[in-house]
Amino acid sequence: MLFKNVSIAGLAHIDAPHTLTSQEINVRLKPTLDRLGIRIDVLGDIAGIHARRMWDDGQQASDVATLAARKALIDAGIGVEKIGLLVNTSVSRDYLEPSTASIVSGNLGVGDECMTFDVANACLAFINGMDIAARMLERGEIDYALVVDGETANLVYEKTLERMASPDMTEQQFRDEMAALTLGSGAAAMVLARRELVPDAPRYKGGVTRSATEFNQLCRGNLDRMVTDTRLLLIEGIKLATKTFAAAKLALGWAVDELDQFVIHQVSRPHTQAFIKSLGVDPKKVMTIFGEHGNIGPASVPIVLSKLKELGRLKKGDRIALLGIGSGLNCSMAEVEW
Repeated sequence: MLFKNVSIAGLAHIDAPHTLTSQEINVRLKPTLDRLGIRIDVLGDIAGIHARRMWDDGQQASDVATLAARKALIDAGIGVEKIGLLVNTSVSRDYLEPSTASIVSGNLGVGDECMTFDVANACLAFINGMDIAARMLERGEIDYALVVDGETANLVYEKTLERMASPDMTEQQFRDEMAALTLGSGAAAMVLARRELVPDAPRYKGGVTRSATEFNQLCRGNLDRMVTDTRLLLIEGIKLATKTFAAAKLALGWAVDELDQFVIHQVSRPHTQAFIKSLGVDPKKVMTIFGEHGNIGPASVPIVLSKLKELGRLKKGDRIALLGIGSGLNCSMAEVEW
């Protein structure tokens, strides 16, 4: 999936307004931790996640995705009537049906010729959405596409903490659900366009995808519960990432030292450190947000890219590697030329 005629016309993110610290969680779970003999701070000391963000009660995935979409459209300097495709990529969703994309589209007031649908692929879905949109743009089928993502962890925290506080919670059940407490909330949106319409905008060059779907059982989640084999998920995820990185080197002509930024899907400290070590990446080129935001699912990659832009850390001509992975297992690595 390599593209010559696709650019990023607009990019935006929104941080959820409320902070929930790991210390607050530990205090709430102290009776269970004491009963099970768990003495270490798993969230802070092991995962490296000291806080995560939460939305106001009642805010839906479509609400926050809509906010990010409006911000991205302003960044792109275009009206919603020009959007020919809207793809929602969030794990969080308002309902099983209709699609969250249709709700966001209705909120924005897109035209009746705009195609709208959801793409679900765990934490990899935003890059998948970019690739789907880029294919239509490359062929000239549309002029602009909008990829959105709104993640809300409020419900999973409410239900997981309720279960963990139960006197019937076993140590194995506790460990199986611990990864749910690393999740975070946030929203992101990106406007992609045909390159000729925004000749000076950053270019999306595309990338490669590899899978190891024999490991689809390692992380399984619903809206209110997630069960994860964190150890094996990390081991097999790094194996797949290494394989995908080798393919990206060939397809995109990557040399590690020549890339200026690595936007890695933010899961935890062990995950990020393993990524950096196995791929031979300079840690100074990796902006991390998991410590204060947790794992924001598929919104993680675009949020980090947006934060780099907001902080002025991207300059014309920079080569940026997007490294995404999702339970399933699926992995994509792509390049943006700023």
